[in-house]
Amino acid sequence: MSRHRPHADASAPATSAPATSPAPSRRTVVKAAAAGAALAAPLASALPARAATAAPAFLHGVASGDPLPDGVLLWTRVTPAPEATPGSGVGPDTPVEWVIATDRALTGVVARGTVTARAASDHTVKADVRGLRPGTDYFFRFTAGSVHSPVARTRTAPSADASVAGLRFGVVSCANYEAGYFSPYRHLAARGDLDAWLHLGDYIYEYASGGYAYGGVVRTYQPEHEVLTLADYRMRHARYKTDQDLQALHATAPCVAIWDDHEIANDTWSGGAENHTEGAEGTWTARQAAAKQAYFEWMPVRPAIAGTTYRRLRFGRLADLSLLDLRSFRSQQVSSAGGAVDDPDRTLTGRAQMDWLKSGLSASDTTWRLVGNSVMIAPFSVAQLPAFVREPLGELLGLPDLAISVDQWDGYTDDRKELISHLRSHSIRNTVFLTGDVHMAFATDVPVNATTYPLTASAATEFVVTSVTSDNLDDYVGVAEGTITAVAEPVIKTMNRHIKFVDTDQHGYGVFSLTPERAQMDYYRISDRADPAASSHWVRSYRTLSGTQKTERTYDPV
Repeated sequence: MSRHRPHADASAPATSAPATSPAPSRRTVVKAAAAGAALAAPLASALPARAATAAPAFLHGVASGDPLPDGVLLWTRVTPAPEATPGSGVGPDTPVEWVIATDRALTGVVARGTVTARAASDHTVKADVRGLRPGTDYFFRFTAGSVHSPVARTRTAPSADASVAGLRFGVVSCANYEAGYFSPYRHLAARGDLDAWLHLGDYIYEYASGGYAYGGVVRTYQPEHEVLTLADYRMRHARYKTDQDLQALHATAPCVAIWDDHEIANDTWSGGAENHTEGAEGTWTARQAAAKQAYFEWMPVRPAIAGTTYRRLRFGRLADLSLLDLRSFRSQQVSSAGGAVDDPDRTLTGRAQMDWLKSGLSASDTTWRLVGNSVMIAPFSVAQLPAFVREPLGELLGLPDLAISVDQWDGYTDDRKELISHLRSHSIRNTVFLTGDVHMAFATDVPVNATTYPLTASAATEFVVTSVTSDNLDDYVGVAEGTITAVAEPVIKTMNRHIKFVDTDQHGYGVFSLTPERAQMDYYRISDRADPAASSHWVRSYRTLSGTQKTERTYDPV
């Protein structure tokens, strides 16, 4: 399998020391006849109307990401002139100053510098600031000419050897812009207690307008056609970052993100995707390169290896976080390629990433080993569900035989066996997988062998968060929220005895809290994804006590 290296960012990161219509199926692809049409109108509409009268301007917010004990990555996009719309490739190179301080008024400045926003990098900039104090809140701002960006908060990670009493992360996944408003981001931003927030994939979606909207189009993508080119992917990222709730969350805490498939195309694998037609939509190599380049331009992500999102962060002696890339190296899903899910010649992670993951888990000296995981690792069988639930679930997960999801670790069981065997043989405890993708919420053990009864020992635990807005089962079926869960939950838990909690219908987010004694996920639901003022309420909480490798219910959120 190939590893693609995207084009180098024309504006290298700066470093500074301290200074003084509903679709019939997920699988249905709405191809855009207008893909090659003139870009002027959609490019202009990718920005708020004020872009035409204010330049330079910071129309896409500011963000930070990938916190280290001594540093953090700062990000913004400047619009230097009205014509410099995202994806246009035009506009002057523009110096952008950044400053970071210990207070929101920016009087206690600790570092400052200048980067250049260039058309070659879509006028996005990153500043990889070092020399900061560990475990500390900072505030930062960008300036272009006489125009200032909003001031945002970020936070460094604790020092590597620090004894940390607790950590708290927001956890989100699967945000379809057209399906609703990003209220989960607003509610997470309002908490004010996050050390960071994790986005576990599908930050954007690649479909044409209406191509993935069972519940209807609440607000429209730009561009409206399926995204294929570098300009398209840049415009789609830009559209997302005009969302005020997303901007608010990025301005509140550092983001730690990995990609899943929709940042490129549905059911991506190393050599293609279900939602890609070779030739008619260009080459897969070119499309993947464009998607990855736009991602690294528009996201506050520091790639440890060029062209991938797998990397590791540490938060004192309490936890390390291994972040996976489960799209760049995987073999094609068996539903399309033939073969068996347990074929040892097929891989989800790729050899190098698997070895890196195993080595990191073995070497870890932290209390908890967290794995940011874009697709579910715990087994999940649905064969005995009623047909009216099983069939739309098959559409949602892409189940070829309505028994297992071949896009998850279930479709690559040899990799899963290797990883679980490594956890067991090396007595690696307190491994917790944090997962998105399936538009459902789960709390589950990761059993050594899910087919035996009584269940064999659990090697790890997994907390899966539901979608921010992307369709759930109730949206597919067109019934009231909670209807499907009431039928499906008891059957799913009977068939999958390691699964302790499942909600098939909610939209929302998770709040994941760690102490030396326990890892706990609090699940929150929003009232209505189509309501920009949607409320949020706590649903359930599950935890893993240190040393148990088991998930249990707890009756209060942290």
